[in-house]
Amino acid sequence: MIGSVQRAMRLLEAAASHQDGAPAKQLARESGLALPTAYHLLRTLTHEGYLRREHGVFVLGEAAERLGASAAQQNRRSMIGDVLAHWRDAIGVPVYFAIYRDGEIEVVSIADTSGNPAVEEWADFRETGHAHAIGQCLLAQLDDEARREHLDRYPVRSLTPNTVRDERTLLRRLDALGRMAPVVEHQEYALGTVCAAIPITVGTTAATMAISVPSGQADRLMPAARILQGELGKLLRTLAFSISI
Repeated sequence: MIGSVQRAMRLLEAAASHQDGAPAKQLARESGLALPTAYHLLRTLTHEGYLRREHGVFVLGEAAERLGASAAQQNRRSMIGDVLAHWRDAIGVPVYFAIYRDGEIEVVSIADTSGNPAVEEWADFRETGHAHAIGQCLLAQLDDEARREHLDRYPVRSLTPNTVRDERTLLRRLDALGRMAPVVEHQEYALGTVCAAIPITVGTTAATMAISVPSGQADRLMPAARILQGELGKLLRTLAFSISI
């Protein structure tokens, strides 16, 4: 163990327990450190941005706040991962959760098993939204301007013989989708795989949960999608929380 690191961490913990900050003497006492040692470590922690001194007291700095934000992000990802793992086991297929954020398709989490593996991302999911169920589901939730802007950046292109051939055809397909109907894709992104994506709208954020099965088991796709869609009301609170990741 490195003693100086342990002592510095105790000082950070002590500072974090005081919302309005605390002076060096108090932090030294609460950390069980000699005052000269505390002063030395406080100067170092302040220099590195983990603490800052304001009006004679020490409060957490930007570097410590970034650590806290990262921990919160990991916790939220863990929560959504647990939800996906539950439904992966319940319906026996890979389960995905994705959102559309800052003009990009972002797959937040995937739950699969070696026996039921997820689709291999052989072509960047962000750039091929026209071809997979996740992307089509998210694009369908956007307004016309946002949808066309996305397709200007990531034009329609052929990935398999089943991929939609041009932007006009894709837009017609997206316009024809029912508001809450699952989006189904048959080997448009990857040969040998069929997928379904369920739209989720929370506020102004487009999101989706999706599943995939081998094309030889296509008859399992819609029954599994309907089960998942029927449970979305119970999942919505966790999913909405996770959208803030």
